[in-house]
Amino acid sequence: MMIDFNRFRLAAIKHQPFEHMIVPQLVDPAAMEGIARDFPVIDQPGSFPVSELTCGPALQELLSELQGPLLRSAVEKKFEIDLTDRPTMLTLRGRARDKDGRIHTDSKTKLITALIYMNVTWPDPGGHLRLLRSAKTLDDFFAEVQPAQANAVVFRCRDNAWHGHTAFVGERRVIQLNWVMDEAVVRREQRRHGFSAKLKRWWRSERRR
Repeated sequence: MMIDFNRFRLAAIKHQPFEHMIVPQLVDPAAMEGIARDFPVIDQPGSFPVSELTCGPALQELLSELQGPLLRSAVEKKFEIDLTDRPTMLTLRGRARDKDGRIHTDSKTKLITALIYMNVTWPDPGGHLRLLRSAKTLDDFFAEVQPAQANAVVFRCRDNAWHGHTAFVGERRVIQLNWVMDEAVVRREQRRHGFSAKLKRWWRSERRR
């Protein structure tokens, strides 16, 4: 298994100001080199459905584990939530721009969000995810996570689950996993992200002409 389930089980869940847990190095370090090699080159900002990308076998194996029953069961126990028949949604991000990271909460159609940061190292002081007490400022944070080495953040999607990240421009690899309300949400989000991905590819090709 690539996922270190023992680390996940040992990580503490905290309930204030919203239910969340931080899992350092969720993925076995021995697997990181292969996953990094197989992570697609994403030279545009934004979230991309896995279906729109070419992922190598090591990354595909990790994505399969993330959507598998073992992790779902572990999340259910930690968050005391029934995810039976709740579909998953996977998107990848590869780059951040200066306007990314603005404070927000996830949509009400999402139940659980898991963010797994896949840069191998992170020497930059910017780009760190912050979990926030309010929507006022990124300085009002109670937890901060370096976006590298498969550090993971899992949280319940509440009205007050504010989060964002400090300014950074460059490669910032993130696996975004969500358990959502129903398949209609998955279809809608895939259409939205898929259209956006196609538009970005078109715009990139036009700029190169």
